[in-house]
Amino acid sequence: MKKGIHPTYYPDAKVTCSCGNTWTTGSTRKEIHTEVCSKCHPFFTGQQQRLIDIEGQVDRFYKKLQARQEFVDQKKARETAKTSMDRKVSELGLPARAVEALEKAGLTTVGQVIAKLGEGEAAVLAIEGFGRKSLIDMKKSLRSMGYDLPAAAEDIAV
Repeated sequence: MKKGIHPTYYPDAKVTCSCGNTWTTGSTRKEIHTEVCSKCHPFFTGQQQRLIDIEGQVDRFYKKLQARQEFVDQKKARETAKTSMDRKVSELGLPARAVEALEKAGLTTVGQVIAKLGEGEAAVLAIEGFGRKSLIDMKKSLRSMGYDLPAAAEDIAV
């Protein structure tokens, strides 16, 4: 063993708990202060339902849990707003002429457009001023926004 590199060992170190319990042990520190000992810990005292909250750890945990739940709720609200059937047709990113044609036909919301697509592509192409290119762009936009198109919209009308 090299000399001068080891800490001083105290065979009679005094340990003091926050509950007032004291005992002696061997340590490299002369005095040791603890917050929980075998006299006050819930496991040893039989009061396991009691939580020991040292420096607000339980409160911090519940705050983090609440913040996480709020984040999940906000994310879910954004997703439902993103695929809302009440969304305006003008938010689809279609050319102005196509939006005007849809609005003139009485289709002002995405829900109405999807219902019309349920009748088939021919029903949408029958709208005056709304052509095949606008239909293709509208279907791409609806899919990219997360909307499910009806099976009748997949049939190609000639």
